Amino acid sequence: MGRLIMRRFHFMIALGVLLLDRLSKHIVARDISLHDTITVIKRLVYITHVENRGAAFGLFNDSPSAWTLGLLVLFSIVALVVVSTLLWRNGRGMSPSAVGLSLILGGALGNLWDRLLTGRVVDFLLVYIGSYQWPAFNVADSAIVVGAGLLVFEILFAKSPAEKSA
Repeated sequence: MGRLIMRRFHFMIALGVLLLDRLSKHIVARDISLHDTITVIKRLVYITHVENRGAAFGLFNDSPSAWTLGLLVLFSIVALVVVSTLLWRNGRGMSPSAVGLSLILGGALGNLWDRLLTGRVVDFLLVYIGSYQWPAFNVADSAIVVGAGLLVFEILFAKSPAEKSA
């Protein structure tokens, strides 16, 4: 496939993540009252409408500083520029890193959208394993984590040029 076609494909992945994230957050905000819960799989998966004014996993959620939102938005914009640049330069093929960057780009756009419009991010997926609870997250967060996992996978398991030629 040509370079331009692959770039379009990668940016379509990011757009797909953004649209799925926006749709899921809209449905949750519209149909589930804040802090209400719907059981999906008892003692394992719940849909709970929560709003996070902080960063991932609720970091800085209770920060009284007026600078928190501005710093989170600034960090998101810098991350978007870096990820977009990496994707544009290195997104020539269907590699785990290119797909990972596409997922991170879409997820970062989804959460930035929330922060810019409302100053908070809608989270709704809640997972329990035994007595342990994972902090509530959303589609954008999931895409970012999967994308980062793909980047780590490629770093750990990518073949060197010498191994590829052998």
